[in-house]
Amino acid sequence: MKDLKTTDVMVKCLENEGVKYIFGIPGEENIDLIHSLSFSDKIQFVAVRHEQGAAFMADVYGRLTGKAGVCLATLGPGATNLITGIGDANLDRAPLVAITGQAGLERMHKESHQYIDVVAMFTPVTKWSIQVKRPETIPEIVRKAFKLAEMEKPGAVHIELPEDIAADDIEDTILPTTALPKSVPTVDNMEKAIELIQQSKKPFIIAGNGVIRQEAAVSLQKFAESINVPVAHTFMAKGVLPPDHPLNMYTVGLQMKDFVLCGIHEADLIIAVGYDFIEYLPMYWNETDPKQIVHIDTQAAEVDLHYPVASELVGDIRSTLEYLTQNHKGTKGWMPGDELHQKLKEELAGINKEPEPRITSDTTKIKIKTVLNQLQKIVKDNTIVISDVGAHKMWIARNYQPKLPNRVIISNGFASMGIALPGAIGAKFACPDDPVVCIMGDGGFLMNGAEIETAKRLGLAFTIIVLSDSKYGLIDWKLKNRFNESFGIDFQNPDLIRLAESFGIAGMRVNHPSELESILTKAVNMNEVVLVEIPIDNKENLKLSKHLGKHICRQ
Repeated sequence: MKDLKTTDVMVKCLENEGVKYIFGIPGEENIDLIHSLSFSDKIQFVAVRHEQGAAFMADVYGRLTGKAGVCLATLGPGATNLITGIGDANLDRAPLVAITGQAGLERMHKESHQYIDVVAMFTPVTKWSIQVKRPETIPEIVRKAFKLAEMEKPGAVHIELPEDIAADDIEDTILPTTALPKSVPTVDNMEKAIELIQQSKKPFIIAGNGVIRQEAAVSLQKFAESINVPVAHTFMAKGVLPPDHPLNMYTVGLQMKDFVLCGIHEADLIIAVGYDFIEYLPMYWNETDPKQIVHIDTQAAEVDLHYPVASELVGDIRSTLEYLTQNHKGTKGWMPGDELHQKLKEELAGINKEPEPRITSDTTKIKIKTVLNQLQKIVKDNTIVISDVGAHKMWIARNYQPKLPNRVIISNGFASMGIALPGAIGAKFACPDDPVVCIMGDGGFLMNGAEIETAKRLGLAFTIIVLSDSKYGLIDWKLKNRFNESFGIDFQNPDLIRLAESFGIAGMRVNHPSELESILTKAVNMNEVVLVEIPIDNKENLKLSKHLGKHICRQ
């Protein structure tokens, strides 16, 4: 075999892993890799406007495809700019491989320009962070990186490539890729779980993010139907059951305690499927008179006082559910009392609740749930909705009900503002034929708003909805709930429509509630990037807090 430059071999290894896109920014210490990528006819390098945006793009790409998204940065500030998106991917279980440049080995033992220990910095927010010390190890390191990133539970991996190593010559070697191993629980353990379910009178299913990752939504629905018991979803498992399914108890995850907890409190056994503690800690839903748990996941359960595991089924979720469906001993056939399912359905639909104010000439602000209800009516079933973090995230998690799984992307484990707009770019690369809508507050929008230029340059098409109130609304909500007053949350915005137009994209503002339907309909049907600004009424946040606090079931 002939020798090639290290980065040429690295690119061939990345191609071998099926990498199609690398999101990043070039720098001095990664220019050898950038140059090698220029010769690849299989990988598109996507130049972005900020490394954080690159990491978020790779993050969302990984969530939607199950294949590791890849982001690239140089040393020092380039690497530190990546870390928020990498932490987000790692905690939200999205496969991601980050590659950073670094100073040459000859200057790492002393104070040196832009040099910091990036490997050590990335270690707490990745599954594996490694520096390439010998160029011939590249094939092994790349293969291990993708295997670790994609195997359960998925997450972020970091490879640091010093500039002197990058320029060396090595033997042209590529390691074959292999399918990730699968395992199933023992028959004895599954039969024990079946016995527990049979003995219980009111089992309740909590579906978590693992159901999405393992593509087990159909299997979970069949299992739930076969024993006829209610199902609640975490924020990151929305869509596992269709919104009109009679067993759907919608979403669990609000720390303020939503109505769905009434059903969980009434249950005598919790079947947790693909549930992850980063989604919603057990102390919030299993604190009083803790219910026993049947734990179904790819990994053993975390140890927690409020998560008393009676049966642990560790392995492939889909195979486990199929066995339980085929071998259980009869249906349970119960639903929480007091017509909870119907009440939840009405609550989320806004039936019999406080109506929208009468439209007058001076009405300008719109409730977030009104925006979501209208959006839900007009988008296609396969539309991907990406939520930024803020007060609106709570409403999307609670009220927006997708008809298909993995159609709502929410940063939940890390809960990072700024993900939605770059995430929309990652989503369009992952699912180019699916419509994409990203929803954010005006606070999160300007954190990565420059990526509009990236989307425009690449010719992508998606809808940006900016909910505008000139404040950090979620913190305003929290401060008023706790202290009955607010502080430090106000800011001023530029003219967002003119800002959009300066990027060369269409901008529309909803100036009156009567315009909402027509503007949203026009925006989601435009085959280009379009920004819609909607002034919102955040007073409903406090009303929701008081409403749930007053009416939540007794524990």
